[in-house]
Amino acid sequence: MLKKLSTMLGLALLLSSCGSKQPESIQAAGTKNFGAVIDAKNAIAYDAFLPQMAKVDSLSAKVSGKVSEVCQKKGCWMTLVSDQPGQPEMRVTFKDYAFFMPKDLAGRHVVVDGFAIVESTPVDVLRHYAEDAGKSKEEIAAITEPKREVTFEASGVLIVD
Repeated sequence: MLKKLSTMLGLALLLSSCGSKQPESIQAAGTKNFGAVIDAKNAIAYDAFLPQMAKVDSLSAKVSGKVSEVCQKKGCWMTLVSDQPGQPEMRVTFKDYAFFMPKDLAGRHVVVDGFAIVESTPVDVLRHYAEDAGKSKEEIAAITEPKREVTFEASGVLIVD
């Protein structure tokens, strides 16, 4: 029950703050580290990480992967994808809403350090993400079911390339 409550509270905070003013802590252009300063040492590839998440409901990890999409309103979330077709994506948000990603990061590789959780994302949150990503009204309206997925809260992000 507490897990569900904290998840819903976190989602409500994300939804309410995605359109708000950017905090002063955003790094300057050209910076490769965002949030906590991290390195790529001991990062597990996204393709190797996914099978680990099939066995648990949460995991502290450092993961390397390719950015597929970034919130186009502010950079307040991004999705990581596998280099292998057919694998699910993983939405990454940022601890305490303390930093954002550059909106043009899609296609680049990053390392994220933080905490992964398997959860069910509600329809209203999925629609909010679709709106942030610039999806059409029809695509947004077509979202009618919650989605069970791996999400990640990063305390630090390193842009690798």
